[in-house]
Amino acid sequence: MTNKEIGKYGENLAKKYLENLGYKILDMNYKYSRYGEIDIIALYKNELCFVEVKTRRNDKFGTPMEAITKDKLIKIQLSAKNYIQEKKPKFEHFRIDAISIELKENKEEITHIKNIEF
Repeated sequence: MTNKEIGKYGENLAKKYLENLGYKILDMNYKYSRYGEIDIIALYKNELCFVEVKTRRNDKFGTPMEAITKDKLIKIQLSAKNYIQEKKPKFEHFRIDAISIELKENKEEITHIKNIEF
């Protein structure tokens, strides 16, 4: 699998994981100009969640969570604000989450960190 295929595979795993927890997926791969994209946008109860998904086959270039830098979070925040202005979804609070997926030999390890900050 290419890196792009691994990324898509991880996003689909994360989507299923969130749906199984009761999240309603509103959007995937939302792009906002040069600031990049938000992998998953979901609603959980009355909370709007912007989810960054990182998938890795190994730790050769660091863990998935190490790939979420301060600069990446700033871009996600800018994209999230644009999404809210553009789509005007109904919610009480919003947060940024991270989902790390490590593809091990015969299994996938999923770690979900809610409300990440830098």
